[in-house]
Amino acid sequence: MDKRLETKLGNVILKNPVMTASGTFGYGEEFNDFYDVSMLGGIVVKGTTGSLREGNDAPRMAKTPSGMLNAVGLQNKGVKYFCTEIYPRIKSFNTNMIVNVSGSCIEEYEDVASQINALDNIPAIELNISCPNVKKGGMTFGTNPHSAYEVVSHIRKVYNKHLMVKLTPNVTSVVEIAAAVEDAGADSISLINTLLGLAVDSESRKALLSTITGGLSGAAVKPIALRCVWQVANAVKIPVVGLGGIYSAQDAVEFILCGATAIQIGTANFINPLVGKQVIEGLSEYLDRHNLSNFDEIRGCI
Repeated sequence: MDKRLETKLGNVILKNPVMTASGTFGYGEEFNDFYDVSMLGGIVVKGTTGSLREGNDAPRMAKTPSGMLNAVGLQNKGVKYFCTEIYPRIKSFNTNMIVNVSGSCIEEYEDVASQINALDNIPAIELNISCPNVKKGGMTFGTNPHSAYEVVSHIRKVYNKHLMVKLTPNVTSVVEIAAAVEDAGADSISLINTLLGLAVDSESRKALLSTITGGLSGAAVKPIALRCVWQVANAVKIPVVGLGGIYSAQDAVEFILCGATAIQIGTANFINPLVGKQVIEGLSEYLDRHNLSNFDEIRGCI
């Protein structure tokens, strides 16, 4: 393992800055046949909620130019199932296993975070605040600085490990939201979550997703993700994790140049299951090619 790639994400040490994005890598086990996933800097497992969720009706994925739409709907078996059935299987992975935490009210977020807090081999959670607050008429937590601050500050009281907060780009000012979650006690920020989109079949005259709209990810969103990372990295003091359209080491370096401390690979995992390994190798090659001792020398130079 290339020690030059070692990265500090607050108090969490990553072997390298390459992580996988929630919802695109299962629980890590699914990709272990392709390469040793312990070589990754971290694995963010699929979204976990307070109780079982069946997800949305099919169809809930659709191909789009340079990307894809998804409306899976946080399908999972709930936090208790994760703790008793999934955690024992993944706790021995020699990398940072990070749980994406979701909820429809603050109490659900607190319940999930507190149960994950008790798991020794989970050093961090990624708080997904792109969820609708059912108690406030469906307003998404992460689209308002006040609601973002409220949910993060509540989780900070029940969760004492590394708290990463995942931000949505579907806002007027992502910097305002980032500043709010930093003030509330976030240890790092990951962005971007998917962009709201819609795809239509002109022949059937129907939307391609059962939910009509869904989350756009893939290469098409990279310029927006880079802009958001650059803006936020220049506005907060905590580390920023960049994601959105990363398919190669070159893509990953672009995020680092914009200020990202680490990156996550999402949609590319569906196309190329070896992409995580290849990006790690490509980052080492980049350091060699440019005669750099580590990425701190060029981080945030844009």
